[in-house]
Amino acid sequence: MATVIEIGSLISRRPDIRGGRPCIAGTGVSVRRIAQWHNMGQIPEEIVETFGGHLSLAQVHAALAYYYANQAEIDTDLEAEARETESLEQQHRRGSASVSQVKIYIDEGSETIPRPEFEVPLASRSGRFRSP
Repeated sequence: MATVIEIGSLISRRPDIRGGRPCIAGTGVSVRRIAQWHNMGQIPEEIVETFGGHLSLAQVHAALAYYYANQAEIDTDLEAEARETESLEQQHRRGSASVSQVKIYIDEGSETIPRPEFEVPLASRSGRFRSP
């Protein structure tokens, strides 16, 4: 006789896992993540493959059912994540530009450009740093 699985047992919410977001029970995979892949055009079978077969097709369908039953909540969470990601990417781009400017400053060979007032330690063969 086949084992009967209660649909409600496939999704869980625990405060200590993914900040209390709904997840596929027994995994750390959030419904939000499944919805994100689905919204990018993946069908359930492709989502199973995305997770390397660690999820069953039934688990993915349960996550999608939860998503459609609670779409406003999940979409709001996805939008907040997208805003946070954009903010972090902007910060990273600003930081990268500063690093590039410093590199140009140090690599420029001209004597008219002031040199930094610090010396960069050199790594020895042992991997430890030593003064030049």
